[in-house]
Amino acid sequence: MSALTVATQLVETLTNQGLKLALAESLTGGALASALVDVPGSSKVLLGSIVAYDTALKIALLGVDANLLARVGPVDAEVAAQMAAGVRSKMAAGAESGIGSVIGVACTGVAGPEAQGGKPVGLVFIALDAPGGAQVHEFQFAGDRAQIRSSVVAAALKLLAAAL
Repeated sequence: MSALTVATQLVETLTNQGLKLALAESLTGGALASALVDVPGSSKVLLGSIVAYDTALKIALLGVDANLLARVGPVDAEVAAQMAAGVRSKMAAGAESGIGSVIGVACTGVAGPEAQGGKPVGLVFIALDAPGGAQVHEFQFAGDRAQIRSSVVAAALKLLAAAL
């Protein structure tokens, strides 16, 4: 199933359930938001996306713990979880909808071409922070930079669809 098909189904499901999305992207650089914005009607569900490519922005904009980042680096399950929780909280506070109707999604990882901080190319963490709880998934994708980034977007969309 194509990313556009999954995104289209997601927008429909989120609209029907009255849910909103808040995205925190690192290695995807806005590609996840772009995949959703390709769908007509996405403005009903997508609050926004913060592209926190720089580690300092993960702290300043998303509230990720600086000590955690210093200890484990930006590619880590707990960092992804804090990114998702942070974007959910910040965007819900600025939107008309309450925190109970917002799902935070975060992606962090290594797209390559070189390993980062001892983490291998293709290692990715995708976190969902939703009213029903939080979850983090670890992936090891293969391919070049573009293939890894595309795989992350597809995986994030599928995880979100499965969670709904």
